[in-house]
Amino acid sequence: MTDRPGVPARELSDEELERQGVHAHAMRHWVFLHGTADQFRTHTERMLELEQEYLRRHPQRTWQGSGGDAAAPSRDDRIRDLVQTFSRAVTALLDEEPAPAAPAHRRDPEEAQAALLQRFAAAPGGRLHKLEAHQIARQLAPDNQLVARLYRQDPPLLQAEKDARVITEAGRAWLAAHPVPA
Repeated sequence: MTDRPGVPARELSDEELERQGVHAHAMRHWVFLHGTADQFRTHTERMLELEQEYLRRHPQRTWQGSGGDAAAPSRDDRIRDLVQTFSRAVTALLDEEPAPAAPAHRRDPEEAQAALLQRFAAAPGGRLHKLEAHQIARQLAPDNQLVARLYRQDPPLLQAEKDARVITEAGRAWLAAHPVPA
């Protein structure tokens, strides 16, 4: 996570504080998707420590540069946003059917694609949060390119809308032609 995890944020130089803070923010989604719960907790605590120290030293700025007229979200708002994102992902994981202990065979890529599109079709409005979509894809396919392949197909079967991923009409048509095996 950081080059020097034992150094408190208040003892870092401005340049090092900004470098570590930007790195921590950039790694946030990777740690959320691929790390353990303990790694996520540790990473989040360090990220907040770095950010709070940076904002204490430079109250007129944000990680993205000068704040301008827009009011920076409060610490409570940032924590609330992080908790809501984490809560949605945990709820989605708990709602999923448990996977069989030992899969009898590797899932065919077309079968995995159909299963993922089925999850989108069953979601309200055909949309899932991007983190939830990638988590489901990781469970369905051994590689992590399943969601990306659905964007790159011609016509695309999924499209991005801010933090959500939405099934397209072409995706619904493909799913109707390739039903998910029972």
